[in-house]
Amino acid sequence: MNMVYHYGMRVLYEQSGRIQQKARTRDALIAATRRLLSEGRTPTLESAAAAASVSRTTAYRYFPDQRALLVAAYPHIEVRSLLGPEPPEDVVARLAIVADDQTRRILTFEPEMRAVLRLSLEDDPGRAPELPMNRGLRIGWIEDALSPLTGQMPSNHLRRLINGIGATLGIEAFVWLTDVARLSRDEAVATMKANASSLLRAALADARGEEALECRPPDVSRK
Repeated sequence: MNMVYHYGMRVLYEQSGRIQQKARTRDALIAATRRLLSEGRTPTLESAAAAASVSRTTAYRYFPDQRALLVAAYPHIEVRSLLGPEPPEDVVARLAIVADDQTRRILTFEPEMRAVLRLSLEDDPGRAPELPMNRGLRIGWIEDALSPLTGQMPSNHLRRLINGIGATLGIEAFVWLTDVARLSRDEAVATMKANASSLLRAALADARGEEALECRPPDVSRK
């Protein structure tokens, strides 16, 4: 159900009266916001309203402020798994699916993601709506991909691995690689995928090494 946030309260404006027309108006405001972002502009409610050919007053019925507008323009996804109905058993292949999805979404929606990242740097945790990157979906997708490792390595090691991979696959890493390291967008994506894969492969190698040590017979040659 689509909600409108107004001073921390959800208003059911979009769910009353001419619902389909209101949905089209909301979609037009979001499309206008994305168009302005793609042009390198940070939309205000007023500029988005003008670009969508609706009045400023109408725009405020859907979004109480710029923050809510930018959050709505973010490419939301609600699925709890990215692996499909028949996921592979191999954990490296499972992570590759998540990495491909994450980086493809960044390339497609870079302006929207950058806008919400800027919001996160000045975020007030008490405000609504909650920012998409604070909802833990990325970590949840990685947990799902690495779920075959549960019980195969210490839980604290697995948690550290999940968080480390999460840090490599977000818009945050992409911005650093493109803006600071000056990589091309394709190079940045390739680096992100390689880093995620390297972290997983190193953790698997460590786990195999520890298992081999545990299975090795005791050395009695020195006794």
